[in-house]
Amino acid sequence: MQTGMSVYDFIIEKQADFPHATGDLSALLTSIQHAAKVISWQINQAGLGNIIGATGIDNIQGEAQQKLDLFANDKFKQSLAACGEVCGMASEEDDDYVAFEPVNGKTAKYVVLIDPLDGSSNIDVGVSVGTLFSIYHRVSPIGTPVTKADFLQPGRHQVAAGYIIYGSSTMLVYSTGQGVNGFTLDPSIGCFCLSYPNISIPQQGHIYSVNEGNYFKFPAGVKQYLKFCQAIDETDNRPYTSRYIGSLVADFHRNMLKGGIFLYPSGTNAPNGKLRLLYEGNPLAFIVEQAGGKATNGYQRILDLSPMELHQRTPFYIGSAHMVDKLGQLLVAFDS
Repeated sequence: MQTGMSVYDFIIEKQADFPHATGDLSALLTSIQHAAKVISWQINQAGLGNIIGATGIDNIQGEAQQKLDLFANDKFKQSLAACGEVCGMASEEDDDYVAFEPVNGKTAKYVVLIDPLDGSSNIDVGVSVGTLFSIYHRVSPIGTPVTKADFLQPGRHQVAAGYIIYGSSTMLVYSTGQGVNGFTLDPSIGCFCLSYPNISIPQQGHIYSVNEGNYFKFPAGVKQYLKFCQAIDETDNRPYTSRYIGSLVADFHRNMLKGGIFLYPSGTNAPNGKLRLLYEGNPLAFIVEQAGGKATNGYQRILDLSPMELHQRTPFYIGSAHMVDKLGQLLVAFDS
């Protein structure tokens, strides 16, 4: 694939890899792009209008909703409902899933799960934020009302997944199960253009990303892994470098390109972990595996977990395969 190719041309060309493709998924991905462009523009205006700060309302997670959280959620909801390819959407910002009415009588076969604006509290200080999304085939009969079972699917059943990072540039990174490609938004033409073809994460990295302020609340195996990362070993290029932005998409994006591991363990204040399986864990796990990395909850592959509720949380370890494997070994050894 030629660097600089528009994402629209890329998607059309990639349809040839799927002999039975009807163009429905391509249209869905295009609707996500459209919403992302609007949100990117709005984020770039933060501070110039009344769009930053909290709304004074908590979401279902008990977290303060930011004005841009609601803006992004509404834009994706509007775009996905209008495209006609999606029968329902579940969002980190909504208590329950939302069913969409058919568009022009068309029966839709996809559902989308989305974190509209991850790390939105960082916008006030100019730190990168992002959107994460997962796409599944519905499991209920086409033409009937969408059900919760359509959304409570293991991550391995994802048809496509991706993220948008709003930073020094706006990037769309996604996979349909045929590798991972990244596209940078060219604001002069309003188009995402191929900039990172066939992304592959290094098997061994030298960056670890974790909020070490919670160190004393971490499981013993995680504490031991951090000591391993910080120990001097010239043959292994240790100590590793600590890099933590506090914005999941930004931390993951850096580690995928450079090699590293992101850790969000369980803790005394979050015994089941803090990150959401459906909105954060599954899409990034799908991406990282397509790029050659791994994602686990410490003991199980993230994509094999069976969700029981829409806002289920999980411990989350993701990144270079050798680093995730080493962490897993220490968790088993010290937490048994």
